[in-house]
Amino acid sequence: MAELAQKPFPPGRYQLIVVGSGPGGLQLSYALTSLGVDHAVISDDAAPGGMFRRWPVFQRMLSWTKPFTGVERTTRAYERFDWNSLLADDESCRAVMPALMDGSSYFPSRPEMQRGLETFAARAGIRVRYGCRWESTRKNHEDVILTTSDGEYRAPVVVFAVGVAQPYRPPIVGLEQVPHYGDFRLVETYRDRRVFIIGKQNSGFEIATGLLPWARQLVLASPSPTKLSVNTRTLVGVRARYVQPYEDAALAGGVVILDTTIEEVQRLAGSYRVRTRSAHEGRELTLEADDVIAATGFVTPLRDLPELGVATFGQSQLPAQTPFWESATVPGIFFAGTITQGAAGLKKHGVPSNSGAVQGYRYNARVLARHLAETKFGKKILRPRLEANSVVGYLLEELSRGPELWHQRSYLSRVINLDRDQGISDEGILPLAHFLDAGGADAVAVTLESNGRDDPYPVIYLRRDGSITERVMPPQPFLDFSGPAHDGQLRSILEPILSRSGAAA
Repeated sequence: MAELAQKPFPPGRYQLIVVGSGPGGLQLSYALTSLGVDHAVISDDAAPGGMFRRWPVFQRMLSWTKPFTGVERTTRAYERFDWNSLLADDESCRAVMPALMDGSSYFPSRPEMQRGLETFAARAGIRVRYGCRWESTRKNHEDVILTTSDGEYRAPVVVFAVGVAQPYRPPIVGLEQVPHYGDFRLVETYRDRRVFIIGKQNSGFEIATGLLPWARQLVLASPSPTKLSVNTRTLVGVRARYVQPYEDAALAGGVVILDTTIEEVQRLAGSYRVRTRSAHEGRELTLEADDVIAATGFVTPLRDLPELGVATFGQSQLPAQTPFWESATVPGIFFAGTITQGAAGLKKHGVPSNSGAVQGYRYNARVLARHLAETKFGKKILRPRLEANSVVGYLLEELSRGPELWHQRSYLSRVINLDRDQGISDEGILPLAHFLDAGGADAVAVTLESNGRDDPYPVIYLRRDGSITERVMPPQPFLDFSGPAHDGQLRSILEPILSRSGAAA
């Protein structure tokens, strides 16, 4: 009991509780502290890092941190090139990752990512009650009540940042006998073996890439054809780092890629038999393999939240959420981190948000902290005033270098209030879906968007007299929208409303 008493945040009632100490929980805690919002953080982990203390299994991240960019590392603009550091206002906590990387790759290793999160938490002074396991949940008219291994916690607002890290196994006969991605053995144990990998997303191709020098043959199978990020021009699809098995399959180099359902997996003496059915022709094919690995993805560990009324959807059982990441069905329950991909946004051109990755959800956490500070705790956050003749240049600079817009395309927007009575003010970064649905005074929101074919391009959403018009601006080869062509186009869009706001554009 004495040991429990020495930990921060003993059981009791708090204004707000964050559950989880992965990147999403750490980022949210930092942002809440910066805004003066008292809160407690509890985590089942022993230290900062969340899932990055275990995965990816081949120990190298998919997200880059580029050391040489021509941009000062401690500036906001550098965030566009550093996908792995968390965000901070004080310089000592900014761009933590580059200094911890050994220079062998601009994709940090898993241990480097873990050290980066530990370093950020230590420098920022983020307090967490580690080793405190959330076990069950209930709710009364005032509070969400958490039963934990350390006792009972309660608060009117609870934010769950527990990741999407619980292994998922589809209902395939015999699959329960098959090791999952997280149970992967040492690569040497797959030497000269035929390995059947169920799943053709990044985790499946990650395993295939790691086994190329070892396995005799690799078979990757799932019903849907493989998509490649280099073709979708987004983060949708298998990332370029894992494309080598795809090329080997195309060149008959010992890799086979099948578009097929998995009907049954049989465990034999020292091997497996896998029965498949072609997704296109319906033809059955049975294969024998020395090993089978289920790279079938993960689900959200929500414990009993669905029984409390939290609606979920999809294979990953993500909670349905409002644009500000609150449960769509249970008020007072919010989400942070990779779970925020459950807020779908507009999905223009079928492209989802980047909320499943650190470089995306770190901005969600900051927006969420401000939303909670204002709407739940009465904090007054000032909006900077802008002169009418500076609006066009400011928005073009944000479109060219604003990291929130680059990392969360079609999802987060920079919003400027153009109300003629209140004057022009910078409303900050807001979810685009919220801007389009909320209504209100005259305003403009700008985003960067991708359509899967062209380079990213700006889109302007102008709200005028209660109606919204959408204007698409052209791409620019060097991704710089501050030149005269974009300046003239944006000026012509905003001129009428800026004039009404008190001065000409």
